Amino acid sequence: MIAEYLPKLLLAWSIQLMGVFSPGPSVMLILGVATSSGRAPALMTAFGIACGSIILSTATALGIAVLFADVAVFMTAVRLLGAAYLFWLAFKAFGKALKNPPIAFTANPAKSMRRTGLDGFLLQISNPKAIAFWLAIAGVGGIGNAPAPIIALFIAVAFVNSFVGHGGYALLLSSPPIRNLLVRFRSWVESFLGCFFVFAGFKLLTSKT
Repeated sequence: MIAEYLPKLLLAWSIQLMGVFSPGPSVMLILGVATSSGRAPALMTAFGIACGSIILSTATALGIAVLFADVAVFMTAVRLLGAAYLFWLAFKAFGKALKNPPIAFTANPAKSMRRTGLDGFLLQISNPKAIAFWLAIAGVGGIGNAPAPIIALFIAVAFVNSFVGHGGYALLLSSPPIRNLLVRFRSWVESFLGCFFVFAGFKLLTSKT
């Protein structure tokens, strides 16, 4: 059964991996978390991003992504919400750059970790770059009429691809040599992240697609 759908599945997963390994807002978020909070929160951010990929891959498999792409009002709402969230991330990054608070683990790590994962999830489902790649997948995937096990496999591998890829970024950016360097220039890093999120939000607002 899987042989019939395997070429389309491999093509879809390949497009997804291209998106995962091309740095965008999600990787910039991981960079900020790795710098300010360390490895475990960075990995939790990657997990939240991967959970967001479950939503996007499910929408793609069910054909919802293509349907929404044709609804101008919905796409406008996605752009506005995505831009608002990017501007909020920019506001937080600039705040850290100006105040440069000392780096310390919170007294309530469980709550902090949940919030960190939620941040990754919210960014992913409103990430214009991720949505663009999933719309591209929707155009070539063609698995909406596949049996439930095939669709489940498609979504499961999409989650694994996202978590492994973004988790790799989290491990790299939170490794001691790189993190020590990032912490040393933390104000510059946060300023860069703030500028990046403002730029990404502006591009999203002015996008006509």
